[in-house]
Amino acid sequence: MSDLDTREWLLTNGLGSFASGTVSDVRTRTYHGWLFAATNPPSGRTLLFSHLEASLEILGRVVALGTNVWGNGQIERTGYEQLRCFDINPVPKWTWGQDNWQLTRQLVMPYGLVGTEGWGLGIGDEGTQGQGSRGAGEQGQGRIIYNQCPMPTPQSPVPSPQSPVPNPQFCHRILIQYRYEGTETAILRLRLLIAERDFHHQQTASQELQFSQLLGEQQVCLQAINSGRFGIPWHLRWTQGNYQPDAVWYWDYRLSEETKRGLGDKEDLHSPGYLIVTLQPGDTVTLEARVGFPDSVPDVLTVKTFAEAVEAEQERLSQIFGWREGGRGAALRLRSVTEGQGSRGDKEDKEELLKISPLSPPSFLSPLSLLHAQCPMTPVASSRQSRPTHWLPNAQFPIWQQLLKASDRFIVYRASIAGPTVIAGYHWFNDWGRDTLIALPGLALVPQRFDLAKGVLRTLGHYCRHGLIANAFPDLNGEPIYNSIDAALWWIETLGLYLEATQDWDFLAEQFPVVQQIYKAFVGGTHFNIQVDATDGLVSWDARGVALTWMDVVIGTHPVTPRYGKPVEINALWYSALCWLSQWAERLSQMEYGSPVRLTKQAQRYANQAQHMKTSLQKFWNPQLGYLYDTIEPDDRRNFQIRPNAVLALSLHHCGFSEQQGCQILDLATTSLLTPYGLRSLDPGDPEYKGKYEGNQQQRDRAYHQGTVWTWLIGPYIRAWQRFYPQQSLPFDWQPLLDHFFFDACLGSISEIFDGDSPHTPRGAIAQAWSVAEVIRYIK
Repeated sequence: MSDLDTREWLLTNGLGSFASGTVSDVRTRTYHGWLFAATNPPSGRTLLFSHLEASLEILGRVVALGTNVWGNGQIERTGYEQLRCFDINPVPKWTWGQDNWQLTRQLVMPYGLVGTEGWGLGIGDEGTQGQGSRGAGEQGQGRIIYNQCPMPTPQSPVPSPQSPVPNPQFCHRILIQYRYEGTETAILRLRLLIAERDFHHQQTASQELQFSQLLGEQQVCLQAINSGRFGIPWHLRWTQGNYQPDAVWYWDYRLSEETKRGLGDKEDLHSPGYLIVTLQPGDTVTLEARVGFPDSVPDVLTVKTFAEAVEAEQERLSQIFGWREGGRGAALRLRSVTEGQGSRGDKEDKEELLKISPLSPPSFLSPLSLLHAQCPMTPVASSRQSRPTHWLPNAQFPIWQQLLKASDRFIVYRASIAGPTVIAGYHWFNDWGRDTLIALPGLALVPQRFDLAKGVLRTLGHYCRHGLIANAFPDLNGEPIYNSIDAALWWIETLGLYLEATQDWDFLAEQFPVVQQIYKAFVGGTHFNIQVDATDGLVSWDARGVALTWMDVVIGTHPVTPRYGKPVEINALWYSALCWLSQWAERLSQMEYGSPVRLTKQAQRYANQAQHMKTSLQKFWNPQLGYLYDTIEPDDRRNFQIRPNAVLALSLHHCGFSEQQGCQILDLATTSLLTPYGLRSLDPGDPEYKGKYEGNQQQRDRAYHQGTVWTWLIGPYIRAWQRFYPQQSLPFDWQPLLDHFFFDACLGSISEIFDGDSPHTPRGAIAQAWSVAEVIRYIK
């Protein structure tokens, strides 16, 4: 495995569906495959299409292009040895080759939501208008019967207020394109590997699991039948080639990342057959996998379909963000370059762009002129350390655009609320209220996606119950989950940032009843014994077996970081909320919203409470340490662990701590918590500190908030630094984190967490919304 480049790529479609894999094309996770379809957006994610196992025959010699690791640890096939180049932008592209031939493969996952104008989600591209629904078909006797009924959309979704599109159309598909160059005719064999399983679990071959297939003209319809239950219908079609049914199971694939995580790591995949394509030099074959049965009169699949899909996605992003990539995008090309290899022009362009020595590591951000350059026939690099010592983004396609492109992957449509939401991270997270609200300024306010921000805030406010904001949304016919003390407070904080950015005071008037509901619930008491202490005005909570702050790991019924009582950042949020309420009540009184006299009195009451609260916040000050206590426990004991929650308390729009205190807190946080990738969740000198996030589920859970580095915390750190040290340069070098964004883990995104110990290996989800969002707030 050490020879394999296991850095990852990710494609999404705005519905929760995704495709993912590695640079070397080996599958290392349960979450690797080409079509995980979110059948109940963004949930119900099901692996249908794993991949195509490819081989190329030239003059009687067969070259295997796939790479597999089997249960016994053997690597076979070894197609990675023929891999010469990998590009990530505008879409993933692999180039295999030898002296007399070259084969490229590209993947694109078109945006899947049609008719979303006004949502702030995205632009329905012309390439999918009228094509969002496919025939639903009927099931009987194991056969697939064509019809023209639309694919079923979610039944009776709970509408968001003022929902503009009650019944959008969904389309889950992926396009694959191969192009051959060489001196001889070649035969390309593509064997289908398929599944029908939940995206968290592996597939195991059994007599109960069968796959039906119906062959049509240049297409095959597929559907699983498991113990008599029919699965999700989907079909594969192609522009040229002959399909041969040949049902066979491939057993015992090893998924090495799952082995490391102490989870199930073996998978069986079914192959219903293979496609044979005869290719002349310059020939292209395009394939499409799409959920649902084919239309009786399908749209035509041509060699141009792939390029049109890429162009449509570029145009969609251009319309959202107000920039254009010329239909090509900024190339991120990963290759191995050593002295004397590659053309002279490539080498000169590379050195001029990056200022690197000929012997420096292989990965680099290529200039636009290299987009159409011949790939050098050198192996792709595999190690994490293989990255440049210096980078310089192309001026036409800056880092800003790549970050915005990364941010859009997290914006999805949720069917059960008929509105936009934010996937917390890929591959395994759904949407979380707290994560969404923390990420929203970077994902929506900074790039001026104000309709998106407004829609998310409105939806979350619509689901406020007992003064709490839902932390997790259900699928259809379910109830939201209210297991967070801070989601409601983050909703107020983010609403304030939205109003400051837009001056949308009509929206304030609309949402002010929700604000008041939260206030009354916290003051009067609500679930989990959440209540403002009448003696000091601080917010406390006490409910055993749960963890309600962002440090929320519970093993069995035992929270790892319980934080009962009065957590410091919760009370800082409450202080900021009271300041917002005072300002808003005063604003609304001037707008003649309701009774001006009553609102003026409310504004004064909120201001008085905020002043009392500011005084009480001093209970968190630890003068011996020059830091804030992390919690004041129900029995009034102080928790003096050095955690980043003190930095969070300094970073909010309204801060209740003095300049001297802020500087002391930041000084200690800088020496104890700051790393090149974010802040540690616990001081390394603490007896409970765990420097590596590894092992089985329980071992990882115990390290999650006990020293592990969280990238999203760099945002609060910077905001606090700018408040208390406005004239001093930030003691943070962006270079390692941006190198990670371009060259490490998930290429073109930012990981959820990193080890607390150097070299700070990336861990957790490979692409995390609030990690990307906080970087967007400070990199332009």
